[in-house]
This record gives sequence, structure tokens and C-alpha cells, in this order.
Amino acid sequence: MSDSDATEPDPTVLVERRGRLGVITLNRPRVINALDRGMVDAVSATLADWADDDAVATVLVSGAGERGLCAGGDIVGMYRSAVDGTDAAAAFWRAEYRMNAAIAHYPKPYVAFMDGIVLGGGVGISAHGSHRVVTERTRIGMPETGIGFVPDVGGTRLLARAPGELGTHAALTGGMFSGADAIALGMADAFVPSVRLAEVAAALEATDADAAIAAVAEAPPASELLAQRDWIDEAYAGDDVAAILERLRSGDEPARTAAAVIETRSPTALAVTLRALRIAATEPTLDDALRRDYRVGLHALRWPDFAEGIRAQVIDKDRSPRWNPASLAEVDSAVVTAAFAPVDPELDLGQDLGTGDGSPVG
Repeated sequence: MSDSDATEPDPTVLVERRGRLGVITLNRPRVINALDRGMVDAVSATLADWADDDAVATVLVSGAGERGLCAGGDIVGMYRSAVDGTDAAAAFWRAEYRMNAAIAHYPKPYVAFMDGIVLGGGVGISAHGSHRVVTERTRIGMPETGIGFVPDVGGTRLLARAPGELGTHAALTGGMFSGADAIALGMADAFVPSVRLAEVAAALEATDADAAIAAVAEAPPASELLAQRDWIDEAYAGDDVAAILERLRSGDEPARTAAAVIETRSPTALAVTLRALRIAATEPTLDDALRRDYRVGLHALRWPDFAEGIRAQVIDKDRSPRWNPASLAEVDSAVVTAAFAPVDPELDLGQDLGTGDGSPVG
């Protein structure tokens, strides 16, 4: 393929070679490039092709349009799968999590432009890469507790490894954070003004990824999230969501604001999310986290809150989910425990693209 050649294996994913750079552009701008199964398959196939292609030295992933890299996965499809009792959601997650593992294993520099909105599955397609670039426009988050679900795509592993309890705060509130916050959380590496992303992309055609990014990267602004670490670490300690909420309610205004947000989230999802974060802190590899995400996801499909949360947010858009159970006190501990029970079949992540021998992802 010549430098000017471009192919479109899927119109929602644009694939192009520019010099030594392979460019993958998510191309559903009207829905902020939300991932569907065809997009996941196209990205995975492209990464597999380029892994052994000596003409491709670096991969760049970005999103079409002005709104962001990726708003997450196809939750309308997941809703239909939950309501109809089909295996479509399970099949999507199998493909998506294999893609996430492939990104983490990738044998070449994998540069993600995390500009604009980066939510849920958008974190999975970017934050496991080797070179994660944010801008002043970045708004990143794992908002799953607001739809009766749990942070997935290896997100709990990322958040569990954040300083102190910053990741717990991010996961339970489901809030959106800045590019500087993303760096503080350990979910991004470099800050580049959005107007200079095209300059980075052009440099990547012939320049090493580290050098291309360093040439235009700037010191990030101060992280507002990191500045709040003292009260966050104190409030979010422990394994009990109810106790966390009690400490938040008795804190200063930022803590009380966080409590008010958490109280709108699915009680079941909150309890499972906190358990998942604490488990993630002990898991040795991303592979382990992705397999756990798969187990939790399959169990969550049967929770009433999963379909109800999506209904309230994106189907009827009344923003008034009726959680069942409606309070943390009513959440059955057996349901929380069962969310981590083995499933049949377990997720097979396939062969490691990075080493070719199936070694675990770090």
C-alpha cells in the first residue's frame, strides 16, 4: 500500500497508512464514535494485520468529529440484549475485551488521542495503549453506575491503581474528569493542546512516538481532582458503600456534593463496583481484570437495574431510573457475591499479539 492509499474495511472505522504511521479513525461522529460490534471487529483486524507489518512503525487511534474520541459502547444494543435475553451483549463484550487485551499487548507504539469525550469503552480503546495523549478538551469517565452497570473494559484495574482513593471516587460517582485529572489518575501520559494534535500526527509519520509527542507536549494544568485527595482518601476508605456515603455526607461541600451524586446511582451497581475495585487492586494482570469484567457483565445482564438504567438514560430519556432494590440497605450480599461467580464459558482472550506466546498482560 502506498503512502496515499486508504481503505475502509468498515465505514464506521477509517483505516489509512501515512508514511510509517497506521491511522485508525473511529467514524460515528453523530454518536461520539460509540463502539458497535462491527467497529470492534474492524479495529481488531487492523491491529492484527499491522502487528506483523514492518512498514507500520506506529499506530494512531483518534475519533472523527469535534465531540470526542469515543462515548463508550453500544448500550442500546446491550439494552435490547438484556430485555430480549439474547447473547448479543456477551458476544460484544467478548470481542471488545479481546481488543482491549490486544491493545495492552501491542508490540508497537499505540498512540491514542484522548481529545474531547472519552467514556467507558472509549477508555478501553485508549487508556491501555502505550502513548495516551489528552488535551484541554478531554472529559474522561467511567459512568457505568449511572446505568446500573459496573466499570468494565479493564477500567476497575486502571482506577484501582490510581493514587489513594481517587479511582474509587471516580468509579462510584461515575463523574467526568479533565485531561489533567486523567494524568493524575494514571489513565493518560501526556498533555498536548488540541490545536497541535495534527502536528503530532504528522510527526508520527516518520518520527518515533516518544519524540513526536515530547516535541509539543506541555506540562498539564493542575489537577483539580488530585488537589482534593486528602478528603477523598479519608472518605472513600474501606469496603462499605454505606459507610463511605455517611462520611461524605458529614464532610465539606465537595464531599456532600459527591454523596448527592452517588445517591442517584444504582445501589446494586455501587456495591458490586466497590467490591470489583478492591479485587482489582490484588489482580496481577489486565487479563485477569478483563475476565472478571466478563463475568460481572453476564451477571449484570440479569439485574433489573441494567435495563432500567439504560432505559432511563437513552431509551425514554426521563433520567429517572427506578432502581430495584432502591437502597443500599436492601442490596442482598448474595447478589454482590454472585456477580463474581464463574461463568461458562469463561472469556478466552486468545493469543497475545505482543509476545506471540500467550503471556499475561501486565
